[in-house]
Amino acid sequence: MANIVQRIREYLQTPKGRENLEKAKTMARDPQNQQRLRRLMDQVRGHRTPR
Repeated sequence: MANIVQRIREYLQTPKGRENLEKAKTMARDPQNQQRLRRLMDQVRGHRTPR
């Protein structure tokens, strides 16, 4: 049975996988999404975030 990393690599070689990868890269460049991720990570780490 293939491990999870191998399955992900195989998926990323498919047309749908490549499309989703490009979509994720585009979303990661968005400053608003970066701010949302920082807030989420602060919550996970237990820090308080000012609003």
